[in-house]
Amino acid sequence: MDIILKYFTDFTSEQLEQFKALEPLYKEWNEKINVVSRKDIDQIYLHHVLHSLSIAAVANFPAGSEVIDIGCGGGFPGVPLAIFFPEVRFHMVDSIAKKLKVVSAVCEGAGIKNITTQHTRVEDIKNKKFDYSVSRAVAPLKDLWRWSEPLLKKQSNTSAIKNGLICLKGGDLHQEISESNTRPKMMSVYDIFPEAHFIEKFILHVAKK
Repeated sequence: MDIILKYFTDFTSEQLEQFKALEPLYKEWNEKINVVSRKDIDQIYLHHVLHSLSIAAVANFPAGSEVIDIGCGGGFPGVPLAIFFPEVRFHMVDSIAKKLKVVSAVCEGAGIKNITTQHTRVEDIKNKKFDYSVSRAVAPLKDLWRWSEPLLKKQSNTSAIKNGLICLKGGDLHQEISESNTRPKMMSVYDIFPEAHFIEKFILHVAKK
């Protein structure tokens, strides 16, 4: 938890309690349904929570925004972002039902009220639109954009960051970006949080045209 407070200080008491609740809840549920690797569970705040919050450091989602987390797994980046942005609605989608069971249990245990879940493949979602999509290392950028673009609302003039896809990626991304036929804005997580774990980890933002 200290690593979160090293970089963020302006939390309400409710947000602090919600962040503190994440480690025991994930440790409890990870024993039943493995959603965080064994080597990572003791570093959950650095490897998962702070990594997720790098999106919050570059994207100030306006109150009332709707965000879809594509392939959310056990809840990253959506769960930490939902705590950070309590006035934003997050829709967590995954094709594996047991992972969403963990997300729902963590939300209930931590008192997170602005998350909904849906057990589906993202390409099967119809009749819903979102301001932003977020994702972490789920699929190649070309697939993430192919899934995201039809679900994104057109840009509103009031948004602090343009509507689009914001995803967390690692390693050499040149070929992946080239194959995606997109021109993302690319930001280094290490430049935001200078921790060794974040070397060669990046945030990509593809704006909806």
